[in-house]
Amino acid sequence: MAKTLEKTRKQIAKKRNGAIEALHEKSRDSKRLHRAQVRDDRLEKIAEARRKKDQPLLARAAFFQAFAREQGNKAVELEAIQSKINEFVHQYDEEYEEVKKARRPGRPPSMKEDLLRMKISALEKEYRDGFYLPDLRSEANVQLLSRFEGSWSYLANLAWVKISAAGGIKPSSFPPQSL
Repeated sequence: MAKTLEKTRKQIAKKRNGAIEALHEKSRDSKRLHRAQVRDDRLEKIAEARRKKDQPLLARAAFFQAFAREQGNKAVELEAIQSKINEFVHQYDEEYEEVKKARRPGRPPSMKEDLLRMKISALEKEYRDGFYLPDLRSEANVQLLSRFEGSWSYLANLAWVKISAAGGIKPSSFPPQSL
């Protein structure tokens, strides 16, 4: 992804007539190469952290894209949306129960069990307060969602809403501030 090292290596090779292997350990050019390598590593680490942070929202959009395709890319009623939200919120329940049953009596919960419990409770709280998802009540937005190919930048084109368990609907913006 980052090309600083390649560019720097090319510039130094051009300056030295292609003999980049004959650098002194503490020369300016070797320090320049080292700085370029460190910068590329840092940028890659930042990009990986961003991808990891964005992954849950991409998975959520893909989940509701599959639901919209099941419905024939038509606008969906609020009751159907809420049942699908409920399915999304409780997607980890079976795995949590299996991990809980596998634990021997008297043992503390495993890290996986704790993580699953925290995921489930966070999703339930979000659903009570307002679950963030693409607006599936609009035909035009469902058509846009059907063309989603998995990129973060495409999600900004969609209209987003927060739907609470009580049935309240509030328009929202992308990217979300609280997720």
